Amino acid sequence: MAKITVGTPEGTITRDYTEAEEAQLVIDIAAGKAYKEAVATAATQKATNKANGNQKLLDLGLTQAEVDAVTGQ
Repeated sequence: MAKITVGTPEGTITRDYTEAEEAQLVIDIAAGKAYKEAVATAATQKATNKANGNQKLLDLGLTQAEVDAVTGQ
């Protein structure tokens, strides 16, 4: 069983996690990892969409300066 250290006004106390605390810790860690992966995926998708949109405007015959003016770059 894992240990938990709790700070108190008198100092720190180290004790074993209860089964419920340990189960919640596992759930929280998994949720944190899933959230981190979702944020990374969204950032990657946003960058990909930006690059694709920029290229499509260039393919239509706009100059990079015109694309930047349109997109606010």
